[in-house]
Amino acid sequence: MPATDVELDLIAVGAHPDDIEIACGGTLAKLARKGYAVGIVDLTDGEPTPQSPGPDVRLEEARRAAEILGVQTRINLNLPNRRLFDCFEARLALAKVFRRHRPKVVIGFGGKTVMASPDHYQAMLITDAAVFYSRLTKWDEHFEGLPPHTIQNQLSFPLALHGLDLPESSGFIIADMGSTLDVKLESIRCYQTQFPPSKVGIFKAVETMNRYHGLTAGFEAGEIFLTYRSVGVDDVMRWASPAHART
Repeated sequence: MPATDVELDLIAVGAHPDDIEIACGGTLAKLARKGYAVGIVDLTDGEPTPQSPGPDVRLEEARRAAEILGVQTRINLNLPNRRLFDCFEARLALAKVFRRHRPKVVIGFGGKTVMASPDHYQAMLITDAAVFYSRLTKWDEHFEGLPPHTIQNQLSFPLALHGLDLPESSGFIIADMGSTLDVKLESIRCYQTQFPPSKVGIFKAVETMNRYHGLTAGFEAGEIFLTYRSVGVDDVMRWASPAHART
């Protein structure tokens, strides 16, 4: 998708195309349908990969997936897959995207994915640093005239399909995406190079995970996000028993 300088409400950052669809595609689709401007940044093109004939095919899969989700902008930074490391140049490249598109919220990886790609953890480190770099002043020589931008909040997602336990965290929220679960699964199906018929079980695993997390919060399906700030309420009754809250 074209990477214009449009201002975005939210940017989700993944290491590879398909990371974001699996982790939080339902939430992005629901936000897009509510009218929010949503973007995705893939740090690498995910190539080489065993079943893909090349990066052009993988990028076309990502383009179709973003279209299904309703994502306004999708950017690939073309950092090296399998050799993704947290370094100054990677931090700077992502921070420039944040300064250019000025998101209010950034979502990224929330930890290691044991026995999966180590790129995921490096993506977390790069994202954390880029959120900080985005707001720094007196560093203009590195940002090509892009003004500083302060991101209002940062959330992260766990990417684990082998367990349903809620992660240990200082706090987490469940985003209701029951209405867009089918859309999320459709976007993941775009990645035929990654999920051929022999891996059809991935779709049941994702659906089961989302339905379980949604159930814990009283939703048909949900996606989990870790928070770095306390979540406050101004009316405990409205939060605890919304059907009985006084207006």
